[in-house]
Amino acid sequence: MNFAPLPSVDAAAVPSDALVLDVREADEWAAGHVEGALHVPMSDFVARFGEVTEAVAEGRKAFVMCRVGGRSAQVTQYLVQQGIDAVNVDGGMLAWDGAGRPMVADNGAAAFVL
Repeated sequence: MNFAPLPSVDAAAVPSDALVLDVREADEWAAGHVEGALHVPMSDFVARFGEVTEAVAEGRKAFVMCRVGGRSAQVTQYLVQQGIDAVNVDGGMLAWDGAGRPMVADNGAAAFVL
């Protein structure tokens, strides 16, 4: 059985107005995340799937991100199987930070990737 390659994109190529779906856990999110991202931890994903489908209802592509790309790859695969236009962000938040893309933290401190 052949599987289609997982759609992915480089962190530096994510549009600034993109719908970023962050699937990391709460402590990772609090330390640093993409401003305006939708935070749905992978552990809550099935229960909160409706929030994701609402966010992509306007025909938006979901750019799925975790710390390095493993969890987001699983979520991207699931979304694609559900017929949702989703791409995995290669290298996750570490690549985002490495590309100098902006991040914010929940407490107003300097954002970092946990």
